[in-house]
Amino acid sequence: MMARRVLTRFVNKSLLEAAVGAKGGRIRGSNRFFRTSASWTVGALGSGRAAFLLGLPVLSGLSYQAFRNLQSSAVVCALDKDEVLEQADYLYSCADTEKLYQLLLQYKDSEDAEFLWRLARASRDLSLLPDTDAGRKKQLTFEAFEYAKRALERDDKCFAAHKWYAICLSDTGEFEGVKVKIGNSYIIREHLERSIELNPKDATSLHILGYWCFAFAELPWYQRKVAAVIFSTPPTSTFEEALEFFLKAEKVDPNFYSKNLLMLGKTYMAMNDKEKALHWLTKAKEYPIHTLEDKEVHKEAVELLNQL
Repeated sequence: MMARRVLTRFVNKSLLEAAVGAKGGRIRGSNRFFRTSASWTVGALGSGRAAFLLGLPVLSGLSYQAFRNLQSSAVVCALDKDEVLEQADYLYSCADTEKLYQLLLQYKDSEDAEFLWRLARASRDLSLLPDTDAGRKKQLTFEAFEYAKRALERDDKCFAAHKWYAICLSDTGEFEGVKVKIGNSYIIREHLERSIELNPKDATSLHILGYWCFAFAELPWYQRKVAAVIFSTPPTSTFEEALEFFLKAEKVDPNFYSKNLLMLGKTYMAMNDKEKALHWLTKAKEYPIHTLEDKEVHKEAVELLNQL
């Protein structure tokens, strides 16, 4: 029982929970925006704990006025698949969560993975809104997982289906207990790796996997020991491995995300490389502030620079 109690701290710190900003901090950059909540199952960055984050979608070429025209109707209508997906991606980039959900819900019985993973993402985003009550949040969390699961069943070569399956599986762990949550971490990593294999250019998948590695790398020895009481071989990683994924994400899309810059600085700090830590933390501090998440990253970067 004591082991489980201690391990609970570890789980709150190291498995996916949703990433930063209830209404949604967003990762800017091509093909990888993803909504976040308060800790992608890894905890809050602001408190120094690893926060396993995720991403936000592509900005469409549609003009602002075109979007305003879309808003004028209760439900966005489209003539064909491509148009629906374009509208869905734009609504997502504009954080119009409720309208996006209603649009995609019309395709809940679709056999097309492109509709299903987007519906999983929209359901998850809706569950993270601050005005969503606990019962509705749980319903949407499991609904999102089912859509992601179906997307994967329809097309197991779709990188986004693997990514959102991993994210949504992590979310369900919040309702299923510590043991299940830790056990799911193996599956989560497996699907993130598959997502990257299918699309090596997806910076957010690389970033998320880096977070996964960082979370388990920074786990204190005594918590590793406790985890081993429940799991003979608990998840492990190293800062070197985390660094590899953060650097790959940066190489794929330089400066795409303030938190990736921050995590590079924190990883170099953990590896006692002060010079490189200063470099990346300075870049994180100087990153333009567009979202609440950027503001939080800026604050933490300043605090860490003061420590150095």
